[in-house]
Amino acid sequence: MDGRVITMKGPADFEKMAVAGACVAAVHAAVRAAAVPGVSMKELDAIANQVIREHDCRPSFLGYHGYPASICASPNSVIVHGIPDGYKLRNGDVLSIDAGAIYEGWHGDAAYTMAVGDVPDEVARLIDVTEQALWNGIAQAKAGKRLGDVGHAIESTAAPYGYGVVREYIGHGIGRNMHEAPNVPNYGKKGKGLKLKTGMALAIEPMFNLGGAETALLDDGWTVVTADGSLSAHFEHTVLLTEKGSVVSTLPEPKLVDA
Repeated sequence: MDGRVITMKGPADFEKMAVAGACVAAVHAAVRAAAVPGVSMKELDAIANQVIREHDCRPSFLGYHGYPASICASPNSVIVHGIPDGYKLRNGDVLSIDAGAIYEGWHGDAAYTMAVGDVPDEVARLIDVTEQALWNGIAQAKAGKRLGDVGHAIESTAAPYGYGVVREYIGHGIGRNMHEAPNVPNYGKKGKGLKLKTGMALAIEPMFNLGGAETALLDDGWTVVTADGSLSAHFEHTVLLTEKGSVVSTLPEPKLVDA
């Protein structure tokens, strides 16, 4: 990936990414509603797969480099890429769901973290701050800005709280492939990095840990956990840089965030 990919060539490409994005939003809504104590990760994956098919889309994740599920379901100290299994949710869990969908060859990708039942204030704050970091990064994702502006906005959001900002796993370009150029780090310096241009599409996804930033990969080759066992939060949206401004496509309706 050399950072020079321009994903969208015109309105038709935008519309297809918007359809994929709306599908992802529907998956998130369905899974969030079902994610209650006693429900297993496999049950949530089945719900997600059904919603994706009902929207005439295909799951981006299923079969990707051998990944065996339609979503990533990452509870508690799992940062990303948790494989849905028989684990059943319990009151007080923290759950991150990452979902992707393909419509006529175009991808949408988004993630969120939720509390299952009651959680301590510091955990609720971690979730809220990570989501705010996503929106702070999105505010910088516009033509003429640089990738360092996006990463700096995200990293600066975490700094006052002392959260570990995950560095090994970052955002990415997206379009006809789920992962395209450029890489989108959750850290950086203002005014540095690749200059953003109209036509690009970015998946921006901060991951903050309640403890340190270090990670560990489990033996399944997918599941990434915090090295110190601390809780983690993860939020992501797909953002399309258009002539009218930046559009978040992975909402029920595309949202223009920069007129």
